[in-house]
Amino acid sequence: MKRTLILSFISGLVGLSALTGCIEDGVATSPSAQPVFSTDTLSLGDNFNLTPTSTARFKAYNRGDKILSISSVTLREKEQGTFRVNVDGMSGQSFRDVEIRPGDSIYIFVEATLPATGLGELSTVYGYLDFVTNGVGSTVVIKACGQDAERLSAYRVKAPGESWDATMPRVIFDSLIVEPGATLTLAPGSQLYFHDKSYLKVYGTLQAQGRPDSPVKLTGDRRGNVVGNIPFDLMASQWEGLIFAPESSGSMLSHAVVSNTVAGVTAETGSQVTFHNCRLRNSAGNSLTAVHAEVTLTGCEVADAGGSALSVTGGSLRASHCTFANYYLFVYPHEPIVSFGHTLAGSDDDDGSGRPVAVAEISNSIFAGLSADFSPGSLDGTQIYLRGCVFRGHGTDDDHFISSTWGYEPDWGVDRQAYIFDYRLSPESSLHGSASPLLTPDDAAVDLTGTPRLPSPTPGAYQQSLDL
Repeated sequence: MKRTLILSFISGLVGLSALTGCIEDGVATSPSAQPVFSTDTLSLGDNFNLTPTSTARFKAYNRGDKILSISSVTLREKEQGTFRVNVDGMSGQSFRDVEIRPGDSIYIFVEATLPATGLGELSTVYGYLDFVTNGVGSTVVIKACGQDAERLSAYRVKAPGESWDATMPRVIFDSLIVEPGATLTLAPGSQLYFHDKSYLKVYGTLQAQGRPDSPVKLTGDRRGNVVGNIPFDLMASQWEGLIFAPESSGSMLSHAVVSNTVAGVTAETGSQVTFHNCRLRNSAGNSLTAVHAEVTLTGCEVADAGGSALSVTGGSLRASHCTFANYYLFVYPHEPIVSFGHTLAGSDDDDGSGRPVAVAEISNSIFAGLSADFSPGSLDGTQIYLRGCVFRGHGTDDDHFISSTWGYEPDWGVDRQAYIFDYRLSPESSLHGSASPLLTPDDAAVDLTGTPRLPSPTPGAYQQSLDL
């Protein structure tokens, strides 16, 4: 019995010794044994200086059949503390003896806070991760672009003529309020970035004076990519949205982009606002909501919403050469692309306000998307008229749908799987030149890209063709 125990003990020692020898012999020592990286340059995208960037990552692979031991990983940077690194769960600036098992990989995470430069333009900052494995060095470059910004919190515009230039972008925290009697004018190229839960409410007047080559931009303050090649520009619900209060009048937005909101743009009861060659897009709710308001849309793209692209209750609407489209990415849209309420007194959609019913004239516009084009389906008895419009759905003309094109599948640059939402028509589209010039008002003579429509206008927001 004792002899058996002794033999078992010796056998165990031999086995342990053999296992230890296998582990030691299983580490690759040849200079040719090197990690393979998923990228040679890691981009952190465009960011605001003094604000932490999103976290980017890459992988280091061991393609061999033995353990790969990286002797050192070292961060090099011009200004200490700009970049932060995590290697396989460990944070720091330098790391020793990082092992990757055969056929396995590890993650390296990087983020940064870029220093202020005193400049409104983007500037690029580089960092370097140096790897030494079996005496051989390799480097992954880290690239981050930064831009100084003016930061405003709970800011109130009180003057009758406050103007903002485009020298530097502005980041809005909490709210931006244009008070009654005040006017805020945004110069061409102005960029307003709104932080989570912030909003812009206009009691007075907002003038956005964008141009085709320098639009005014109102969007969320998250920049770069969410992950991989998916940009934050696709993400709704980054800020609350733009609201025109009941007493607001005289507002004019030209060549402005309002995007990535919770509730889009809202024109409240009694407000008056004009949108010229604008893009109102990517809202978790409606992209544009008008409630007993006076709204004019010319040459606008109103698109991609968790609700309707456009929702109108009562009030008045004039829309010409607009594209109303909904291929929203995050949920399958179920609401009509354009919906009307309070269209007939005493009807099912009467909201009980006692206010005048909806009055609308829509011309030379396109309706298309994943849900029904239009609600209500019958406009009999209403004061809503659509002339020279194009519908993806099928229908027939009557006293309210006049000179329509039905059952058209738009051939534009939309690919939800590839995150492409470009509402310009292809060069081969049969819609080119099919709109009536008699229904093209003077303020729609040029599209939002600066392309002239006349003498042969194309329906929708874009005269310019898709780039193939």
